[in-house]
Amino acid sequence: MADADLDAVIRQLAKQQNKTILAAAKKRRDRFTGMAVKAKDKDAKERYKMLAREVIEQANAAARRLLLSADNAADSYARAMRQAAAAELPKVAEKKTAEKKAPEKKAEKPQAPAAAKPGKETSKGAKKAAKKDAAQKAAKKAA
Repeated sequence: MADADLDAVIRQLAKQQNKTILAAAKKRRDRFTGMAVKAKDKDAKERYKMLAREVIEQANAAARRLLLSADNAADSYARAMRQAAAAELPKVAEKKTAEKKAPEKKAEKPQAPAAAKPGKETSKGAKKAAKKDAAQKAAKKAA
């Protein structure tokens, strides 16, 4: 199945689901038919028989809708793949050499952060940086 087209896989899965739905409906119909046989009054028998007919009718409608939906999806996929295979590759437009070679900007020097005023609190990162700078200055003086 690794080689199979996806539209065939979609149709195959829909057929499997269709069979599952119909098998479940038949089991349920048989259950209602059995209940109709066991029912003691005429009204209950009619009700169970009607339910058995409705189960089959509704299951057939659901299975039909499932197959139609799967066929539409598979056809849509196959059509999209045919169109994609037939489509031409987009041509890359050449850009002008002037646009490619944009003028280079000089790298700006990072500005040093302003020194914190005494009495004002600073962030943890700024405090750590200040301690590190002080430790580096002390190491330079000692050397």
